[in-house]
Amino acid sequence: MLVFENIMLALSGLKANKMRALLTMLGIIIGIASVIAIMTVGNSLSTSITTSMQDMGANDLTVGVKQKSTSQEVTRDGMRFGAGRGRSMSEEDYITEDMITAYEQTYAENIKCISLTESVGSAVAEDGEAYANISITGVNDGFLEANDLTLLAGRSLTERDQEEGRKVVLVSDKLVSNLFDGDVTKAVGSTIEAAVGSRYYTYTIVGVYEYEDSAFSSDSEYDTTTDVYLPLLTAKNQTHATDGFSQLTVVSATGTDTETFLEETENFFNRYYSRNEYYEVSVTSMESMLSSMTSMLTTVSLAIAVIAGISLLVGGIGVMNIMLVSITERTREIGTRKALGATNGSIRLQFIMESVVICLLGGAIGIVLGLTLGSVATKMLGYAAKASVMSIVFSVVFSIFIGVFFGYYPANKAAKLNPIEALRYE
Repeated sequence: MLVFENIMLALSGLKANKMRALLTMLGIIIGIASVIAIMTVGNSLSTSITTSMQDMGANDLTVGVKQKSTSQEVTRDGMRFGAGRGRSMSEEDYITEDMITAYEQTYAENIKCISLTESVGSAVAEDGEAYANISITGVNDGFLEANDLTLLAGRSLTERDQEEGRKVVLVSDKLVSNLFDGDVTKAVGSTIEAAVGSRYYTYTIVGVYEYEDSAFSSDSEYDTTTDVYLPLLTAKNQTHATDGFSQLTVVSATGTDTETFLEETENFFNRYYSRNEYYEVSVTSMESMLSSMTSMLTTVSLAIAVIAGISLLVGGIGVMNIMLVSITERTREIGTRKALGATNGSIRLQFIMESVVICLLGGAIGIVLGLTLGSVATKMLGYAAKASVMSIVFSVVFSIFIGVFFGYYPANKAAKLNPIEALRYE
C-alpha cells in the first residue's frame, strides 16, 4: 500500500511541474529511443538477409575446384616455389561425371539432388525494336529440381532434351512480356535469336516460367536481365567446354547435418586430388556464411546501441540532479513528515519511487518513439519492421535500474535530514 501511495504522490508531483519533468526525462527518452530504433533496424536487416539466404538455399553445399596455396621449398640451388605456383586448369583438374556418380551412390541418403550449370553468356534477344536482356545458362535436371521453377505455359526440359542436346529453352514471363506482348501461348513454340559476342544462337521456346523479382536488382522493369535455361549438353557444345565441372551445387536432403556432410564431401572429392599438385576441392555452405553475417550484424548493432546508450547515463545524471533540487525545495515537507513519525525508510522509499516513476515514464515514451523511428527507418530501407523484444525488455529493466541507482543518493540524503533543521529551513 505504501508503494502505491508513493507512486500516486510521485505522479501528482510530476503533474505539478510538467515542463521540468519532461526535461528531466529527455535524456532517458532519447537514450531508450536510440537503442530500440537501432536494435529494430538491425534485427529487421538480419531477419531479411537470413530469410533471403535461406530461400537461396542455406543448406546447399557449393563444391568447387580451387588452386592449392603457394608453398616454398628450399633446395641445394636455393629457394624455389613448390606446388600450386600457378597453372591454368587442364582436363584432368575438373570434377568428372564419374566422380559425381560415385559421390551420389555413396551419399544417396544425404543428397536430394545435384545442380550442374554451364554459362553460355549474357545476350540481348531482339525482335525489331523490342528487346530483352538475358543470361543464357545450361542446366541439368538437378538444377530444375533444386530451383522449383513455376511454369506458366509449355513444358520443362525433358531427359531427351538433355541427352540429345536440343536447342530448346525455358524463358521468363518478363522476356515474353518484352518480345511477345505478354502472350505466353504465342511464345511457346516460337524461336528467339541471341548474340553472344560474335556468335548467334537460335533457340525454340518450350516453356515459360514465372520470374521472381530480386531485392538486389536495380534495373528498370523492361531492362531486367532474366535467365534463359537450355539443356546442359547444348550449352557445353556451344561453348566447347570440357566434359568436367569446376563447380557444382549439392542440395542436402532434409535432416542432413550440413556441417558434417560438408566435411565428408570435401574429404570424398579430395581423394581424387591427392596426387594433383596444383588443384584441390573446397566445399562451402551458405549456412556458415549466414551464421557469420548474422553474428557480424548483431555485433555491429549492439556496439552502436551501447554508444547510443551513453545518453542513458546522461539522463540518469539529470534525474539525480532534479531529485536533489526537489529535495531542497521540499525540505520543510520532509521535516514535517519526520516530525509526524515517518521513518527514514519511508522517506527514502518515497524519493526512490519518484525517481523510478520518472525513469519508467521516460522509458515508456522512449520505447514508443524508438519503435516508431525503427519502423520508419526499416520501411525506408525496404525491409519489414521487426521489433527487438530483447531491447524493449532491456529498456524497461534499465529504466528501473537508473531510477534506483541515481535516485538512491538524493533519497538517502532526504532520509538523513534532521527534522528540526528541516522544519527551520526557509
